Amino acid sequence: MNETTGYRKDVSDVVISTRIRFARNLKDYAFPCRLNVESKCRVAAIVKEAALEQQAILPRRFRYIQMSELTQEEAVSLVERHLVSPEFISDRQGRGLLLLDDESVSIMINEEDHVRIQVIRPNMDLDGAYELADTIDTMFDEKLNFAFSEKLGYLTQCPTNIGTGMRASLLLHLPALKESGSMGKITASLAKLGLVLRGSYGEGNDPKAAIYQLSNQVTLGISEKEAIKNLHDIAFQLITQERNAREAMLKNLSVLDTIYRAYGLLLYAKLLSNDECLKLLSELRFGVEMGIFDHIDFDTINHLMIEVQPATLMKNIGKKLNPQDRDAIRAEVVRTALTRKQVPASRRLEN
Repeated sequence: MNETTGYRKDVSDVVISTRIRFARNLKDYAFPCRLNVESKCRVAAIVKEAALEQQAILPRRFRYIQMSELTQEEAVSLVERHLVSPEFISDRQGRGLLLLDDESVSIMINEEDHVRIQVIRPNMDLDGAYELADTIDTMFDEKLNFAFSEKLGYLTQCPTNIGTGMRASLLLHLPALKESGSMGKITASLAKLGLVLRGSYGEGNDPKAAIYQLSNQVTLGISEKEAIKNLHDIAFQLITQERNAREAMLKNLSVLDTIYRAYGLLLYAKLLSNDECLKLLSELRFGVEMGIFDHIDFDTINHLMIEVQPATLMKNIGKKLNPQDRDAIRAEVVRTALTRKQVPASRRLEN
């Protein structure tokens, strides 16, 4: 049990990752939407200098990425890896990214706000992610003059972020609840509690691979710790609902058939489109979550769900690929990863 929030750590069957994000703005500059490229570059230089001067307090080092210098594939891959927002790469002029070498921290400069501090941790780790984000925020606060109001809190371009400027979120795998058709009702109920449930990249009600992002919506009139506790408590209710729905689904032979077919296709397919691959990986993860494939770990599937996406695939290969070549390489990447995880023949015979 965690001393601060009291949650258990054994929820990796539902929770993929934790994210804490702070939105901050420099008091002496207009919001990014009002700045020209030259002014954005000045802001980027100030933030970069502050980060590089203070990073001795962190166990790893930042590297600075000038967004305008990236290829389209490199930029889109950052979105696929959840390191930046889709909006951040829509116009890369005057924008910069500070990235820790293990990619656990990314700091967008001149997105909607001057500074967007983002910390990502695997599994359920709200306290750990918040502690690191708060440390980095404090580090910047010593060097940068953030726009702050005693009445309103941190000032942000979007009014919905005013106050703490914090968004805490969990990336959840909810295949059973999605299949049950209850997501619409759940989403509406969560909205009344000040939480938002949407697709992992901001999609609507039909996200890829049944992966959803649960995050706090209220930032004004509530403390950061209160927002995190509320997210934690509601998340565990959702986790319980998902687990109950899974148990009911596994009594259905057709569900088991779908899971085993997904494993077979992923092991032997020669061509896999991105959408098909993500769907099959989601079904395989469901099987792992329910103990059907105990020789495959969650990290392998979570990693594959990122690595098979188009831009990341091409970035890793180092060249542009046509759709069919991407489908072939994607199938090979998945096949190679899962082949290493196959149960030895002797063990299969024992079962």
